[in-house]
Amino acid sequence: MIRNAQRRMIAALVVIVILFGAGVAMADKKEKAKSEEDMGLRKESIYEEEKVKPGHGEYSKAEPGKSKKIERAFENSPPLIPHDLTGMLPIAETNNMCLNCHMPDVAKGLGATALPKSHFIDMETGKDLKGKLDGKRYNCMQCHVPQVNIPEPIKNRFKADFRSKKSRTSSNLIDSLNEGVKAE
Repeated sequence: MIRNAQRRMIAALVVIVILFGAGVAMADKKEKAKSEEDMGLRKESIYEEEKVKPGHGEYSKAEPGKSKKIERAFENSPPLIPHDLTGMLPIAETNNMCLNCHMPDVAKGLGATALPKSHFIDMETGKDLKGKLDGKRYNCMQCHVPQVNIPEPIKNRFKADFRSKKSRTSSNLIDSLNEGVKAE
């Protein structure tokens, strides 16, 4: 009976010590807490986006067809938009200026990057859409973004590993997804 009482007493002391330690740790964290404006690279409120503008740098003013293609960040990453977008926005399902130059049948003649095979396949079902753009792919800027030439706030040491020279500038995503898959 005495041993059970001693065990309960020791357990109670252990719980008190743990709770005391947790309380001290929480009090310490409250003192060191940072405001939302102090977190990350931005120093503006995340709740007032309409007032936030890039601090420096400008988007490319190069005309489409006269801009220099930007190497992909990694194999099959969406290519970056190297040209001016004036007059091309907003992009809508029924009004998409990007398709005028980037559809495969016209892209080569214009020197533009052609939409890859993956954009003409329903990725959920695997169904080939026979040259028709997948309806989920019309919003180009969901994946493709223009660039601002600014210094890196944090040095990026990532080095991409491309399987071929061609994969630096074009996509082979659908081939990669089907690699090793045998159709019946």
